[in-house]
Amino acid sequence: MATRHDTAAPPTKEGGAAPGRPALVPTEAEQRHRARLSRRWQRDKRWSPYAFVSPFFLLFLAFGLFPLVYTGWASLHQVEMTAPTDMTWVGMRNYTRIFDDDFFWNAAKNTLTIGIISTVPQLLMAMGLAHILNYKLRASTFYRVAMLAPYATSIAAASLVFVLLFGRDYGMINWALHFVGIDAIDWQNDKWPSQIAVSSIVIWRWTGYNALIYLAAMQAIPQDLYESAALDGASRWKQFLHVTLPSLRPTILFTVVVSTIGASQVFGEPLLFDANKGASGGAEHQFQTLGLYLYEQGWVNQHLGRASAIAWTMFLILIVIGIVNYVISRRLRASS
Repeated sequence: MATRHDTAAPPTKEGGAAPGRPALVPTEAEQRHRARLSRRWQRDKRWSPYAFVSPFFLLFLAFGLFPLVYTGWASLHQVEMTAPTDMTWVGMRNYTRIFDDDFFWNAAKNTLTIGIISTVPQLLMAMGLAHILNYKLRASTFYRVAMLAPYATSIAAASLVFVLLFGRDYGMINWALHFVGIDAIDWQNDKWPSQIAVSSIVIWRWTGYNALIYLAAMQAIPQDLYESAALDGASRWKQFLHVTLPSLRPTILFTVVVSTIGASQVFGEPLLFDANKGASGGAEHQFQTLGLYLYEQGWVNQHLGRASAIAWTMFLILIVIGIVNYVISRRLRASS
């Protein structure tokens, strides 16, 4: 019979444990090296996030904050395009002059009316399209991509196409109106038709964009709410009124604010709608917006100081819109 040999390690004198590898004591040079690496790692951990975001702040400082501050400083001076470095201090005179200018108030009214005509139908159509796309449709991805096609189209190309559509003599819109017994409309020279035509360009470009925002918000609504409403006997229309719309209140507020800000800065569409009149916004300034008025004062009349005052006035208007948005959002959160 084979004899069993015990292979266990013999106990040590201190406690019976098997002897291990002796611990290596780092030298003084290695300790200094490890300390340097530790300090470097701490600095990297602390300052790396700031380094990653610094390009944005540098670009914002160069192309955002500095032009804003410089424009505010220029608005307090008389500056001409022919000599942009020669500034004469005039204080608030540029602001008082534009507020006394009838063309400024005309541009403000046109901006307001064009904003209403373009924003309200745009958001209503976007809500309807999003509601349709929220259902299971064949080739739904194609329709969603098609919604963004107008947004991706150049403003110049879209405006030129709409100029042809709204032509007085050979435009397709007047050609279609002729078949229903309506006389030809001078879309470029009449006040309300011209504003409707400019607004239609804005509606065409931004409806799909807002529809996708609404669609994303609709898909985030829990299906349990719709199932509970269906069990209570609610029709699809009542589900839309009592489930979809209340859930979309923050999104609707967001699109209203963004569309309002965009409407206050409308520039390319009215500028290209009547290229012969340029920044005047028609023969009688009937569709001149604040953006066109700023461009006319600064680059046509070459009054950079006055144009800077208009720019800062528009900026203050946007701040007011932002404050109103904050107050309404806070009340909506409190009510919900």
